[in-house]
Amino acid sequence: MTVRIDATDRKILAALQADAAQSLDEIARNIGSSKTPVWNRIKKMREAGIIGQQTVLLDAEALGFEACFFVLIRTSEHDADWQGRFLSALKSRPEVQEAHRLAGDIDYILKVRVQNARAYDTFYQALISEVKVHNVTALLSMEEIKSTVALPL
Repeated sequence: MTVRIDATDRKILAALQADAAQSLDEIARNIGSSKTPVWNRIKKMREAGIIGQQTVLLDAEALGFEACFFVLIRTSEHDADWQGRFLSALKSRPEVQEAHRLAGDIDYILKVRVQNARAYDTFYQALISEVKVHNVTALLSMEEIKSTVALPL
């Protein structure tokens, strides 16, 4: 289902990205509309898949997840069976916050959030016991400078 979004839709999306806990009344007031049209537009964008799952952003460090590793993976395996096992292994591990298949010398990059280096090693050992990889490089993030899930509307 293709839906065309206009400037009002973009204002609604920007408001939701800033704070999805806002009431419809607040969003409508801030964009210069009324509640019912805002609700109808949100409903239309949800049905079209433009608006997905709503969640809460948690402070990882406050919850004890102080280490963020970016894991670069090279593999010599590219068949469907290996890919299926690899994707299954990634999806079953909550430490993996993001996984991307790349073009170029590196096949995959993972963003892995854990309590510390020992917890990363436990993750690493479990991963390589399930799937064969050619080379793994783990980069520890020293400081998160910017992190957002907001799109530049």
